[in-house]
Amino acid sequence: MNIIKNNLSNSWYNLIPKVELHLHIEGAIPFDALWTLIQKYGGDSSVQTIDALKEKFKFRDFPHFLENWAWKNTFLREYEDFTFICEEIAISLKKQNIKYAEAFFTPIDFDFIDLETQKIAEAIRKGLSKVSDIEIALITDLCRDTNLNKAEMILNEINEVKELGIIGIGIGGAEHDFPPDRFKTIYEKARQYGFRTTAHAGEAAGASSIWGVIHELKVDRIGHGTRAFEDESLLDYLSEYKIPLEMCPISNVCTGVVAKIESHPIKKYIDHGIIVTVNTDDPKMFNNSLAEEYMNLENIFGFSHKEIQLLIINGIESSWQLETKKDKMIHEFQNHPNWMKD
Repeated sequence: MNIIKNNLSNSWYNLIPKVELHLHIEGAIPFDALWTLIQKYGGDSSVQTIDALKEKFKFRDFPHFLENWAWKNTFLREYEDFTFICEEIAISLKKQNIKYAEAFFTPIDFDFIDLETQKIAEAIRKGLSKVSDIEIALITDLCRDTNLNKAEMILNEINEVKELGIIGIGIGGAEHDFPPDRFKTIYEKARQYGFRTTAHAGEAAGASSIWGVIHELKVDRIGHGTRAFEDESLLDYLSEYKIPLEMCPISNVCTGVVAKIESHPIKKYIDHGIIVTVNTDDPKMFNNSLAEEYMNLENIFGFSHKEIQLLIINGIESSWQLETKKDKMIHEFQNHPNWMKD
C-alpha cells in the first residue's frame, strides 16, 4: 500500500487544531514561494516549470535529499527572502489549523554568502509575525558538520536575541559522518543559557546514534528516532525515561529510511509506551501535511480518532511552552468545535 494522498482541506484531520514540533523552515517553503525566488534569481535550467520543481523533490535516498536541500537553499540570498518565505509558511500552517509550531532554522547553511545569524533570525520573525492566530517558536539547527568554533559562535549569537522566540537548539545532517559527542560541550553551554535541546538521531543511522544523543548530549527530545527498534533495551529506556520522539513517518518513506509506510515502527513505539509526536519535517519537499500524516495513521495502521487526539496532546505536552500555556492549549483543543467531529 502506498502513502494515501487526498484533498483533505475539509477533512476532520485538517479541521482539528494541531501542533508541530519537527518542522524545518527551509523545507516548508510553499512551491509558489520557492518558484518566485527561483525566478527572482534568474531561474534554473533543472526546473523549467513549477511541476518540474515538484518532481525534483522526489528522492532516491537520504544523501539525495541532502543534495536537493542544499540546492534549494541557494535561492535564499537576502534577508528579505526569509521574511517572504516565513510569512508564506505561517499562512500555510494556519490554513491547516496548526495553532503552535516549533520550527528549525539553519543559519550555518547561509554562512557562505555572509548572511548573519541574528539578522536571519530577525528576518524570520518579521515574516512569521505578519500572520495572526498561530504561534511559531524557533529552534536553531547547528548542523552536525558545522565547525565547532562556528557552532559555538552561533549559539552565543542566538543567546543575544532570545526575544525573537528562539527557545532551543538541535543538530541535523549526516549522522554517520559526525557523531554527537563532538557537540557535548556546546549542548552543556546551551542548557546554561536556558535553551531546550533536541537532536536528529536514528534517521539515517541506527540505535547507537540515538544512544549517543541521550548519553552525550542529554537531549530533551529526539528528532525522528525511527531506528530505535534495532535495540529493544533502547525502547525500554525511551519509555521509562519518557523521552519524546519527534516522528515524521512520510518523511522517512520519502528519504528511504523505511521502505514503505506500512513498515514504519510508529505503532510499535506507541504500544511500547514511548511518547510519540507526529510531524511533517519538510512538508513541501515531501509534499505532505499533518492532515495526511494522521489520515495515514487511521487508514493504514488503524488508529482511532481518539488515538490521533492523544498524539496531538502528546505534541502539546512535549512542546517547550510554559506549563500554564500547555494546560490552556489542551483545554482549548478539547473544547474546539471540530475536536470530536468526524
